[in-house]
Amino acid sequence: MSDPKDTPLTVSPSEGGSPEAAPAEEANFAQLLEQYESEAAKEPKVGDRVNAKVVNITDESVLVDIGAKSEGVLRIEQVRSKNGDIEVQPGDEFQVIIEGVDQEGNFKLARLSPDRPRNLEDLKVAYEQGLIIYVKVTGVVKGGLAVDAGERGFLPQSRSGVRDASEMHKLVGQEVRARIAKAPEKKNVIVDRRSVLEAEEKEAEKAALERLHDGDETEGTVKSLATYGAFVDLGGIDGLLHVSDISWTHIPEPARLLHIGDKIRVKVLKIDRNKRRISVGMKQLSPDPWLSIPERFHVGDRVRGTVQRTTEFGAFVELEPGVEGLVHVSEMSWSRKVRKPSDVVKPGDTVEVVVLGVSPGERRLSLGLKQALGDPWEDAETRFAPGTIVEGRVRNIQPFGAFVELAEGVDGMIHIGDLSENRLNSPNEVVQVGDTVKAKVLEVDREKRRIRLGVRQLKPTPLEAFLAEHKVGDEITGRVIKAYPGRVELDEGVEAACPSAAPPVKRIEEGTLAAKLAAVWKPQQPAAPVPDENAGKVQLKSGEVRRFRIIKLEAEKRGVEVEPA
Repeated sequence: MSDPKDTPLTVSPSEGGSPEAAPAEEANFAQLLEQYESEAAKEPKVGDRVNAKVVNITDESVLVDIGAKSEGVLRIEQVRSKNGDIEVQPGDEFQVIIEGVDQEGNFKLARLSPDRPRNLEDLKVAYEQGLIIYVKVTGVVKGGLAVDAGERGFLPQSRSGVRDASEMHKLVGQEVRARIAKAPEKKNVIVDRRSVLEAEEKEAEKAALERLHDGDETEGTVKSLATYGAFVDLGGIDGLLHVSDISWTHIPEPARLLHIGDKIRVKVLKIDRNKRRISVGMKQLSPDPWLSIPERFHVGDRVRGTVQRTTEFGAFVELEPGVEGLVHVSEMSWSRKVRKPSDVVKPGDTVEVVVLGVSPGERRLSLGLKQALGDPWEDAETRFAPGTIVEGRVRNIQPFGAFVELAEGVDGMIHIGDLSENRLNSPNEVVQVGDTVKAKVLEVDREKRRIRLGVRQLKPTPLEAFLAEHKVGDEITGRVIKAYPGRVELDEGVEAACPSAAPPVKRIEEGTLAAKLAAVWKPQQPAAPVPDENAGKVQLKSGEVRRFRIIKLEAEKRGVEVEPA
């Protein structure tokens, strides 16, 4: 199209031109001017919608032919998909709207689409058809957000999809997807973002449930944390990662290992499609350390570990990552009754323990702390044989006696009757907790782990003193306290048996019926001699004092035997 200013003009006669040519030239000029004005009137104006055909694509823009003298320019962002791909190519046609003219005289264009209304008429169409549109959040206002939807609009806080009002400002400047909540009117356009988000979430959730299956391994993003676990965004649906499924090693809470926003790999453990719930695990991606426990740990093994935590009933010791054993409170000390495990060990302590039991199926290891120190009762019968004099500290006092610590893990008990020769009402009359006492071992029961002690037994008895001062063959004066069988008192509290004492002789007096009968029945022939069972024995008389000779001393049986000297 030619420009009127480029058309040669005729020269008037006054300027030396031909007079005959002037009328024709004037008519031609008028025609050209009319044509120019007509074409100028056809040039697109700001706000006009026109068809555009792609001519060229650069890194920053798309050049299009809109049927005007100048070409139109679209920003490259307007033809990119969500994935970043260019959606058009040379020759494609679509509608655009004139936004202005740039410094080079090209028309600045914006691509028209149903989801980007430009005026009230577009908003009404979008409302009637229930279309999802893009609106730009321009600011925070009372009760919600101000938006640009081709017309000034309002997004109520309750329909914004933002739960915390303090987060509203984060949407300012963003272009969000929304629906028109009610029939739009000038200066009264209300949009709803929450319903769009909810619909998108349901669609994404449905797609995720169709995509995922039990046993799948997938990537996820930690969305939130709780004491019992973490919620992981699996791409459309959240999965629960329970705290027990984070690591084979016990952790008290997920925050010890995870943070919101972390990208993690998980395994789908269970999908409940009816309830739309998914359980996932992290530890299941690595081998279960308990599978090889029977091969690596045996009863009686001495192992080292780290105390992880203590409870009222014991302490958990980690022997290796993912493998913990329990030291019950009863297996912590030989010497005392432990009431609080924390009095013996603390989290972080490195301890040596003995494996007492292995139950792989129940994922349990029973450990003993005191066993690693050695059983102090192993040689108790040798170290504390009856008759041994021992010394120890009074550890506890009960109404029936006192407990004395003889060695680490070994206590002996002194009964109240063995504390003193005098009758006591309470052990506290002679001993107190913390006192050091000397006692004599009276009895040892290794199986029941009991040792009986005595204090009063430290003073020798009259018999013990007699046994210590005499020997077999010694002659000593004694008093017969029983004629038959013979019993002789050798000293105060010391008695001896006299096996050579003869039984008393039975005499029949003359004139008695027994004597007459004996005479009648007296055999005519003398009877054969009968051996005298009491030959060599001596008749003793109760109360007589005479000399005796010691023929036997038995310290173990605490016995003495004598014979008349």
